[in-house]
Amino acid sequence: MKLPRKSISLHGFRAYSTGILTIKDNKTIMALSSITKKLIMSVSGLFLILFMLLHSVINFFAVIDAFNGTWGAPAGTGWYASGCWFMATPLIDIMVPILALGFIVHIAYAGILTYGNMKARGPQAYAVPHQGKAESWASKNMLVLGVVVLGLIFFHMSHFWADMQYVEFFEGKHVHPEICYALLVDTFKPLWMVILYIVWFAALWFHLTHGFWSALQTIGWSNKVWEKRLMCAGKALATLFFVLLTATAIVAHLVANGHLTV
Repeated sequence: MKLPRKSISLHGFRAYSTGILTIKDNKTIMALSSITKKLIMSVSGLFLILFMLLHSVINFFAVIDAFNGTWGAPAGTGWYASGCWFMATPLIDIMVPILALGFIVHIAYAGILTYGNMKARGPQAYAVPHQGKAESWASKNMLVLGVVVLGLIFFHMSHFWADMQYVEFFEGKHVHPEICYALLVDTFKPLWMVILYIVWFAALWFHLTHGFWSALQTIGWSNKVWEKRLMCAGKALATLFFVLLTATAIVAHLVANGHLTV
């Protein structure tokens, strides 16, 4: 028996039923594809935020050591050395490829979405007559902020990851956790290096203030009631990262130049 064709409304999308639901609107397919891409980028971004929280706290352990008299002490006594020891455990070794994949996925989908948005807007990319709610500076410059953050991440890895995790992960050599104190001192002794890192932390602050709540909104954890709360939570989290990381860089600079006795 032949089933009658009838129009079905699926969230405003045009479709027809002949026993099998099909979507024939190309715009619908593109919309669903865009939502999927945003979802993937949001989940990968939240995963990276969790790693950043761990990384920032462990770095701040050096500040505790500086004022606790345990600067340069071995793992088990020195807070920062213990944190570096943890970052060299098999658990973290397993997480390194996953973290790298998370970075690649996040960056790739950010580029794809940005290109798609620019292509969709065409020559009127910057002529937006009505935006509804005012967009923050960070939300309008996420790509630029992302590029700055990414570039300085690679710069940062050349100072720390290359001398620690890379040596153990790829060369099979054991690196004593105490070396992390020397790396801090060598890296942050020049004032210009401290300033450069603070610029990076500031770019990260702007990137996270929009990215955190936007990611939660994408996965459906935001509404009119929670939107402002999540925005405040994003700013608080970004500020926490900024304070922890900046304090670490400044204290290391003071120790390296003899302005702080440890």
